[in-house]
Amino acid sequence: MSLSRRHFTQLGSLALASGLLPRAGVAQTTSTPFEEYRSHDALGLAELVRRGDASPMELLELAIARTEAVNPIINAVVLKHYELAREQVRRGLPSGPFQGVPFLLKDLGIALKDTVTTEGSRFFRDQRFDYDSTLVARYKQAGLTLFGKTHSPEFGSSPSSESALFGETRNPWDLARSAGGSSGGSAAAVAAGIVPAAHASDGGGSIRIPASACGLLGLKPSRGLVPMGPVVYETRDGLSAMHVVSRSVRDCAALLDISQGAAIGDAYAAPSPQRAFLESMAIAPRPLRIALMREPLLPMPVDQACLDAVEAAARLCEDLGHHIEEARPQLDAGELWRAFNVVSNVLVAGKVSAREHKLGRRAGAEDLEAVNLRALEGGRELDALSHSTARNVLHAASRKLGEFMRDYDLILSPTMALVPPELGVLSPSQLDEPFMREAGRASAFTAPYNMTGQPAISVPLHWSDEGLPVGVMFAGRFGEDGLLLQLAAQLEQAQPWFHRVPELAP
Repeated sequence: MSLSRRHFTQLGSLALASGLLPRAGVAQTTSTPFEEYRSHDALGLAELVRRGDASPMELLELAIARTEAVNPIINAVVLKHYELAREQVRRGLPSGPFQGVPFLLKDLGIALKDTVTTEGSRFFRDQRFDYDSTLVARYKQAGLTLFGKTHSPEFGSSPSSESALFGETRNPWDLARSAGGSSGGSAAAVAAGIVPAAHASDGGGSIRIPASACGLLGLKPSRGLVPMGPVVYETRDGLSAMHVVSRSVRDCAALLDISQGAAIGDAYAAPSPQRAFLESMAIAPRPLRIALMREPLLPMPVDQACLDAVEAAARLCEDLGHHIEEARPQLDAGELWRAFNVVSNVLVAGKVSAREHKLGRRAGAEDLEAVNLRALEGGRELDALSHSTARNVLHAASRKLGEFMRDYDLILSPTMALVPPELGVLSPSQLDEPFMREAGRASAFTAPYNMTGQPAISVPLHWSDEGLPVGVMFAGRFGEDGLLLQLAAQLEQAQPWFHRVPELAP
């Protein structure tokens, strides 16, 4: 149902007074403003603005009201930039494809002028920027209204959004469980209906893991497709990528259209798409040859719900005319993970050392989580040859996987080897055996594509018997992000998920 401008304004005033808290998924006799807001994806909200059925300020106030209502429950939004956003709207938003759509940034690796980005760390809690990241500037130019930042574990170092600085982000589908990480704050905010899509980043699975945990779509783009700088997050050796978590495929595609393209001086650049992603996703993919990989490269147990999800996805793909064949790349998984850890530790050491220099003091246990204290120590102990050798191992793996994919268009696997775990299991404040084991299971399927730079997408096709979302992942050839979006759109049409939302009420 489309709200008239008058009806939207009247209900919007009522919403701000009432708290916008219907029980999602339960039939109501009358549509509330929140239900109307949540019934649209980002492009749908932008269309309301274009038609004059809603104003950017009305949408912003609805998003703020929803944040104030549910954030005390899920702890997704940790930095609130409400007045900055209101001023952005009052000044007038660019007439881009997302004009007036409320949007959240992840509190990691991104600069929003005149605000703090804490990296989820006590040591960076007052890190303030006087410029916008390239990606933020593109978001603004597209008309998005940026009103806050979402929770990330310190430096994105855990597949669960838990930190000493901000506490735990709770999964809207089960408040005792993790929303995933490191973009868990963004995923929880989208799942809870605060925004239809939110910024996220991925250095080992951090878009795809929370997308899987919260029943969302999450694409890690090809290395260099979306700019990471300047300065703040581009020194990641190509391991990380930025994009969004979203409820619809078309939002994922359209947000990639306004984000993609290397900036001057970028260290990495992916091929430019032949046509806009939003346009190409509307084209049904040709029959695809898909390699099915049930087990991760490193031997470890996979939860039955995750195996059920990938089997069901394989059957659905076959029903859609695609060819599924069991196959796996032959890579030395132990060597690969050792190299990944070397590079990751060096990156943590470099990040913390630069901050130490700025603050004029050394970081200690009161500043950093246990996981990152260990990474800092490890990174400082390594020499340049070790780092260079590790990078060469990762490059060699990229070539081997590229050769494997000469025979296959895509690789299908579970997104994670486990369902969303209970909070506390993946807290980076502890570095014990359960953390190491379960963190490994969470990222076993996702991290290899950070090492190789290939695009990969988690698709919400399955829910466990307990009602927990369980994603499946498709990985593609470098630069073929459009093919992943085409298949995701085909799957979304065959087995829609947009209507599946968690019940969340105080």
